Amino acid sequence: MPSYTPPTKDMQFVLHDVLNISASDIPGYSDLEPDFTSAVLEEAGKLTSAVLAPLNVVGDKEGCRLENGVVYTPPGFKEAFEQVKEGGWTGLDMPEEYGGQNMPYVLGTAVGEFFSGANQAFTMYQGLTHGAASAILAHGTDQQKDTYLPNMVSCEWTGTMNLTEPHCGTDLGLMRTKATPQADGSYKITGQKIFISSGDHDMADNIIHLVLAKIEGGPEGIKGVSLFIVPKFMVNEDGSLGERNGVSVGSIEEKMGIHGNSTCVMNYDDATGFLLGEEHKGMRAMFTMMNEARLGVGMQGLSQAEVAYQNALEYCKDRLQGRAVTGVEAPEKPADPLIVHPDVRRSLMDQKSFAEGARAFILWGATLIDAAHRKDDKDADGLVSLMTPVIKGFLTDQGYDMTVKAQQLYGGHGYIEEWGMSQFTRDARIAMIYEGANGVQALDLVGRKLAQDGGKHVMAFFDLVKNFAKENAGQDAEFDKDFIEPLKAASKDLQAAGMFFMQNGMKNPNHALSGSNDFMHMFGHVCIGLMWAKMGLAAKKALAEGTGDAAFYETKLHTGRYYMARQLPATALHLSRIQSGADTVMALEAANF
Repeated sequence: MPSYTPPTKDMQFVLHDVLNISASDIPGYSDLEPDFTSAVLEEAGKLTSAVLAPLNVVGDKEGCRLENGVVYTPPGFKEAFEQVKEGGWTGLDMPEEYGGQNMPYVLGTAVGEFFSGANQAFTMYQGLTHGAASAILAHGTDQQKDTYLPNMVSCEWTGTMNLTEPHCGTDLGLMRTKATPQADGSYKITGQKIFISSGDHDMADNIIHLVLAKIEGGPEGIKGVSLFIVPKFMVNEDGSLGERNGVSVGSIEEKMGIHGNSTCVMNYDDATGFLLGEEHKGMRAMFTMMNEARLGVGMQGLSQAEVAYQNALEYCKDRLQGRAVTGVEAPEKPADPLIVHPDVRRSLMDQKSFAEGARAFILWGATLIDAAHRKDDKDADGLVSLMTPVIKGFLTDQGYDMTVKAQQLYGGHGYIEEWGMSQFTRDARIAMIYEGANGVQALDLVGRKLAQDGGKHVMAFFDLVKNFAKENAGQDAEFDKDFIEPLKAASKDLQAAGMFFMQNGMKNPNHALSGSNDFMHMFGHVCIGLMWAKMGLAAKKALAEGTGDAAFYETKLHTGRYYMARQLPATALHLSRIQSGADTVMALEAANF
């Protein structure tokens, strides 16, 4: 059975050596001293490795089942969920007035990687609840907050988000689910939603569905979409549960992966719903959930890459296969371990350098969210808005690729379910699709985010990279060669791609959109390149000071050099593709494909 070891030491390095969070002026960050975050991460690590990780295979093999309208989760899930609730993990970064601990989002993100790495399907139950609660917190009335949030923060009640319908996914303006106003101010919700993660289960007393629907007589298309709170069980004035609402499970989707999560077809038959936010402004309210969810999905890409890498590394150290080309390295054994071979090393270094870079990228993004929410920093809000499609799209594309690389290192054993490696690949695959498929993320980045606020935020990012390079160049010739110069070159490639879009995209939008996927990947590489330069600087400083684990910091520098030399140059390839324009992409008539 695969194992999972939470990367606590690496997380602490990023939080404190790289991001220096306890010195930040973001409210709440002064409490995040190394001893405190270490204690939190250690406890989260114990729970996730000892309780959740062993259930990952159980969830994959057993799945969920629907019997007489009731969804049952895999064996052990319900008991584990109770342990998660008892530990207060579900409300770590939620407001104290609703039962949370009001910790910064960055700490919730760090803990979240452990949970997702140990058991992605299980963690989705609380993850969707967190997103739904955040939407109610941002857009709900005081009565709605008081009614739903205390039980959602504790996960006595869980939450979902209902967008997709059989005939429409990305184009939500085509939805047919309707909302009919009632005399008492409520609405009757009728329609069907599909692909609803955590749609029903046996681990909570109530499920609070957030449902997109169109109020009869409203505007056409996306401008006529509103968001509604539709509880599985009605909530009485005293907070007790009342009668069953008109919502039911049609079926459980049979999926490629995340079998332990109950992905449901949900039927709404004159279900009672309550408007959340303003009429016809449902997408604005839903995006409170979506942006948070997209960062969380990016983290899923990282988490599956990390756990797959951990297991592949152990296999490559143990599995004997052939001899090192430069001479026998284990003469006492009949063959050398796989890890002696250069191509195996290449694959492992790809995985290691991605996971550690992605971790820093996501935690940096979480600090931007904290700055936006806790100190009303508009620039941070704009920058993380720009980054969201990159975090979601690039990290899940790359994360999936890394699980494939890890599986490949097992040879035939990677294809055999007994070894468990295929689950990481299958579970990672959905992250490229849900919460906005990655092609849509790329279109959002190029079509909307680059020009947002007159291009202010992308220019701020370029300035960030330029200023970092300027401030840290010239001190160390080796560091300049290994980190600063590759970062500057990659950033110039990204700027050149943006210039191509400006010069050609207005005349023919296809020139921009046909290069959007390449641009998203370029942007991701530059972001991780920036993170590796920052991590390299922190490791160099720690070594100069002579404190801490020298081998850890030396390893950081070697891993960073690998990424800068072997991964970051991909920006040149992406730029060449972008500059080739749309002509070859759009040349064929549909009938000629």
